[in-house]
Amino acid sequence: MLTLEGKAALVTGGSRGIGRAICGHFGLLGARVAVNYVRDEAAALEAVAEVERAGGEAFATRADVSRPDEAGRLVDETVARFGALDVVVVSHGIWKRAPIESMTPEQWNETLQVNLGGAYAVCHHAARVMIPRRSGVIITIASTAGQRGEANYSHYAASKGALLAFTRSLASELAPHGIRVNTVSPGWVLTDMTRHVFEDPRLREQALRPIPLGRPAKPEEIAGPVAFLASDLASFIYGEVLCVNGGAVMND
Repeated sequence: MLTLEGKAALVTGGSRGIGRAICGHFGLLGARVAVNYVRDEAAALEAVAEVERAGGEAFATRADVSRPDEAGRLVDETVARFGALDVVVVSHGIWKRAPIESMTPEQWNETLQVNLGGAYAVCHHAARVMIPRRSGVIITIASTAGQRGEANYSHYAASKGALLAFTRSLASELAPHGIRVNTVSPGWVLTDMTRHVFEDPRLREQALRPIPLGRPAKPEEIAGPVAFLASDLASFIYGEVLCVNGGAVMND
């Protein structure tokens, strides 16, 4: 049976898009959820209310996880509120267009620091909690861009490709400590961040052409596989890249 009953979970980027859907699924499965956000407190509180309506327990907490000290405070606050940290989902990220010939060092550094540096900071602090307890689950949210590249978003693709290698490395390193580490790699997902693509007929056609299913995913369709990997049903899965992209990228 798929359940997260009583588990204490932290979801970065939990106020919007995929992260918010993950929080909702975790609530349905009985988890207690720390909903991390950076700017939109109202959206984070709505995510908390969604978890609570589903029967779970939640609170919203602001932290910029690209800053290691704030990531540490976020982990500590989750442990203080719930008395444990069983599941961490690294779901935050930014996606900003920047052709290489005009990309500034600031644009490159921002994307790498948020998407990859933030993942490092959260996992670093989470591991310090989980290792002594010899238990825990870490799930990162990557992207097909990290597997196939993405024109005009090379900094984003680089951050997600590195995240895949980072996740596999942690899976090997932390397995002896009883900590499972895996990644879910979505393709196009209809969220606030990508909505402009699907409202432009030309961009929509370009995005959908490689997808055999012919449509983008709903955030809930990413949240389901994340919930599975967080559960005990996935107890023997380590270092997996679970592709959830409608068939757009099929790994060996």
